[in-house]
Amino acid sequence: MSKPEHFEILEDHAVFRPTDYSSLHHVVEQVAAVIAYAREKKIRKLMVVLIGPHGFPSPTIVERYYLVRKWAETARGHVHVAVVVKPKFIDADGFSVTVATNNGFSGNVFPAEPEALAWLQSLA
Repeated sequence: MSKPEHFEILEDHAVFRPTDYSSLHHVVEQVAAVIAYAREKKIRKLMVVLIGPHGFPSPTIVERYYLVRKWAETARGHVHVAVVVKPKFIDADGFSVTVATNNGFSGNVFPAEPEALAWLQSLA
């Protein structure tokens, strides 16, 4: 598997900053591919920065469930994923994080990169 575009490996984590936000499905698939790449390369900590212009509304609860399950299945418990999104895309009730936890996925969502990085650095 070749290194994905817009993917950078740093000292203790990797960062993915996609530029194609044509649809929610496309973004979900891009992130899944990057998680698979990180897992294959034994990169344990991944920050996904999704703050570009979105041409779609905030995901529904069903879409959130689907995307978290997809990423959980792809990570297989080997990759911690911190997702950075605009605050309006964060579900206030924490549904996405609950789905992640219930599926053995170490994932969390943040409104800014410093918080996401701090979370990743707090993990073993």
